[in-house]
Amino acid sequence: MCAEKSNVCRGGPKLIFACSGAADVGEIADRAARELTKNGLGKMFCLAGIGGRVGGIMKKTGEASDILAIDGCELDCTKNCLEQAGFTRFKHLRVTNLGMEKGQTPATEENIVKVVAKGKEAVAS
Repeated sequence: MCAEKSNVCRGGPKLIFACSGAADVGEIADRAARELTKNGLGKMFCLAGIGGRVGGIMKKTGEASDILAIDGCELDCTKNCLEQAGFTRFKHLRVTNLGMEKGQTPATEENIVKVVAKGKEAVAS
């Protein structure tokens, strides 16, 4: 029988990685990931740890049942970090694909809510 806290039995954690770049769309991506975490839809996790190949972060990411990558713009830094670390099984969301323009989109509650809604859809599919 499965141990109660076993990732194998529960399917592993749902992790959310986000751009936290200097641009406005990076801030929106970051704040949307934090909101998704607050709503219990997954756990925001450390993208810098993926880039730095930190053992524990790499291991936990490999055990994840679902991964959502949220990028601010078409540079796709989050997606590229995950792929270069060997992770290919994830859902990807790009803020600028939602009608927001880098350098022209303030990190308002309205814009964050739009990204959160798309993130919820991605996690549910």
